[in-house]
Amino acid sequence: MKSIATSVLLFVIAAALVSVVAVILLTRGGAKAGDTTPTNVSIVGGSQTIEISAKGGYSPQSTTAKAGTPTTLKIKTSGTFDCSSALSIPKLGYQTILSPSGETVVDVPPQKAGTVLTGLCSMGMYSFTIRFE
Repeated sequence: MKSIATSVLLFVIAAALVSVVAVILLTRGGAKAGDTTPTNVSIVGGSQTIEISAKGGYSPQSTTAKAGTPTTLKIKTSGTFDCSSALSIPKLGYQTILSPSGETVVDVPPQKAGTVLTGLCSMGMYSFTIRFE
């Protein structure tokens, strides 16, 4: 009977430790309350620049940008040889094959609030969205 009680106690302690570690890992480095500034968007002198990485998909997959502002989209590649190098942004009528390594600049005219631009790879497997607010 003692060995069963000891086993149960050890199981409960182990489960509690795993739970505590999981909570710590999941909350580390997360966004803080009130922190709504995307790290891939910068605004300088009345225009904004959005940076997206393309390799095995697009990162970040979702971005919020300021509406009514001239925008430059910079797509960065580094050894990108997958389908994310074939980029299409249908609402802009934009299609290109990105260089395997480098930076491609796309000028985006000011967008109305509520507009969502979606970028897609050639196979439709990978995508990113830019929501203008």
